[in-house]
Amino acid sequence: MRFTDDWLVPIIEKLIPEAALDELRQLEGSAPGSLWTSLVQKRLLSDDQIIKAAAGRFRFPIADLSTMDAGIKDSVPEQLVRRFNVLPLRITDSYLEIATSNPFDIDAEKGLAFATGREVRISLCPPAKIQEKLDEVYRSVSAVNQLLGNMDASLDVKQLDDEDPLGDLGASADEASQRPVVRLVDLMLSDGILSRASDIHIEPGEAGVAVRYRIDGVLRQVMNIPRSAGAPLISRIKIMSGLDIADRLRPQDGRARVAVNGSPVDLRVSTLPASLGEKVVIRILNAKATVLSLESLGMSQEERDQIVKLLNNKEGIILVTGPTGSGKTTTLYSCLRMVQSEGVNIVTVEDPVEYRMGKGIVQVQVHEKAGLTFAAALRSILRQDPDVVLVGEIRDRETAQIAVQASLTGHLVLSTLHTNDAPNAVTRLVDMGMESYKIASALRGVIAQRLMRRICPTCREPGDTQIPERLLKFIPHGATLYRAVGCPDCAMTGYRGRFSVVEVLAMNQELERRIGAGATADRIAEAARANGMLSLFESGLRHVLSGETSVEELLRVVEVPQVEIPLPLPVSRPTPAPTAVSAGSVAPPRPSPTAGAPPVDLTNAFELLDENLEAGPTDRKRGTPSTCVLLVEDEDQLRRVMKDLLEREGYAVAEARDGAEAMDRVDQHAPDIVLLDLNLPGMDGYSVLTWLRSREASKKTPVVVLTAKGDEDNEVRVFELGADDFLTKPFRAKALSARIEAVLGRRKGFGD
Repeated sequence: MRFTDDWLVPIIEKLIPEAALDELRQLEGSAPGSLWTSLVQKRLLSDDQIIKAAAGRFRFPIADLSTMDAGIKDSVPEQLVRRFNVLPLRITDSYLEIATSNPFDIDAEKGLAFATGREVRISLCPPAKIQEKLDEVYRSVSAVNQLLGNMDASLDVKQLDDEDPLGDLGASADEASQRPVVRLVDLMLSDGILSRASDIHIEPGEAGVAVRYRIDGVLRQVMNIPRSAGAPLISRIKIMSGLDIADRLRPQDGRARVAVNGSPVDLRVSTLPASLGEKVVIRILNAKATVLSLESLGMSQEERDQIVKLLNNKEGIILVTGPTGSGKTTTLYSCLRMVQSEGVNIVTVEDPVEYRMGKGIVQVQVHEKAGLTFAAALRSILRQDPDVVLVGEIRDRETAQIAVQASLTGHLVLSTLHTNDAPNAVTRLVDMGMESYKIASALRGVIAQRLMRRICPTCREPGDTQIPERLLKFIPHGATLYRAVGCPDCAMTGYRGRFSVVEVLAMNQELERRIGAGATADRIAEAARANGMLSLFESGLRHVLSGETSVEELLRVVEVPQVEIPLPLPVSRPTPAPTAVSAGSVAPPRPSPTAGAPPVDLTNAFELLDENLEAGPTDRKRGTPSTCVLLVEDEDQLRRVMKDLLEREGYAVAEARDGAEAMDRVDQHAPDIVLLDLNLPGMDGYSVLTWLRSREASKKTPVVVLTAKGDEDNEVRVFELGADDFLTKPFRAKALSARIEAVLGRRKGFGD
């Protein structure tokens, strides 16, 4: 009896008794099986023993599955790799690298070479690991096939006629209620929700009904259902959402509510007649998975502060713009949470009401068939004495006029608009028929928004790919960029979760004058940038430089501007004048706690000050105003205490709240010494230290590392990266002063 991998016999004959091999041949029966699998199952040999023997005999490399490309499954069809039981690892313009347990399968090599048009390179891998990885990367459809196994054969779809292509694609309520169909819908919904999908697309085609999930803004096909099951599946979804299953010629919209593991989830269902059947899109609205707060949106502190400042207005209109699916509604809801209080009357008019906001907010659902349009609802709402009004979307001139009029008569109006950027929101309102002078008087700000995928923190790696030429002028030399790799935590995509990139246009007198005069979008953008507005590209680039996303994702989401951006790019809010002290200037005096300022609340985590700090006599000062210390610490309270201590010691102090801001402050102030916390948001202290030592201007700047992790490995690592000293939190005031003085003294002694 021969095995499918009989090439292994000469290798393992010396490793197992001859009788054992004969016994395996007899056990295989009439159908050939895998010798490798049988040896492992019978515990005669392990995978490691077999693969080492095979690699040594035939000089094949052993596959490293951790280096598998994230998007490889989009380049090699699942049907092909499962047929030959191989795992694609990497693909380039010239070759395809695969892992296989049978390197002498000529049919597999020729088939893959023909399908991909590339040379096939082979590495060895155990069959069990290949199968496990295939099930991880390519979602198995075995569960779907099992569910459909007992379906009634009468559900087969008949041949389409040219005269009535949709005539026989429907399914009765009885067919849609059969247990296999119900279980299939339940499987699809629960799997989509647990996979963090925002939408489920069901698309009929000639080869079957494709089911795709939109995860983190990108569609991924997860299963292909036979056409015989497609019609009952769609009918079942229409029944759940209260739609007419007999009407297959008109688009329909409905809602449904399901519970997954006890958690309620709202579904918005939309159907669209197509040539091969109805396409269905299910929008998943999981309120528990959506934290409605500005902090959860991933904006920088500077951007959040700008939005909060806009929300402090008691009247006027604030617009959020962007394409469909850019997170506008979530941002509006987060803004409502900011202004929500017991004494504020908030009313919303939406189509549809996506999230139920709960106590204190009245939400109105648009119903156009009953005459309840945005404009009609808005008129009635204004008679209800609201303080804040949210209009789901400004779609027409009538709604725009009422919204602007409401904002001019003492109401704060929040709404969305479909434009590409913030300045074009003004021209869009003008196109709707609004007068420029009214827009100038009513508008308080515009927030343009996009969503970018967050690179998976588990598997991200410093990127070694070539930066596109059009981006070179925007990226500082020596910046650490990360690339998406792919791991089980991110479903092999390299990304997990999304965050907002925004450009915030805040009104001032110059902008009001230009808008009132009917200026073009370019002129409005020019004034907005002079007022501190950063573009969507600049906002996204800051996240790339801080290690939160990749260059590829930046190029996917936003356009690269043609104009120059000054470098280094600002990476956080500008430091106020009293705080940012440049080298050569005298730090402003800080009031003592006894001078009327509120006392600082120090917890055990901030054991920094000692009894000698309060005295602060002039003879204790070790530093001079010409010695600039850059203090990089994300905890505001601790940073204030340390800054106060250093200024009492006579140093000029510049501050940074995160790694990206620290890079900006280094170029801005050229500090004499850097106090660097390791645990920073975005770009951590290790990355900042590496960046400092990679640049000619800062490679000799002394760096004292501050960390709560005082283990030996961590200490060794920071010294290997070029740190001058290491201080573990919590620490005493004298220890900090002594370390700074010692490090500066050593540098001076070395002639630096």
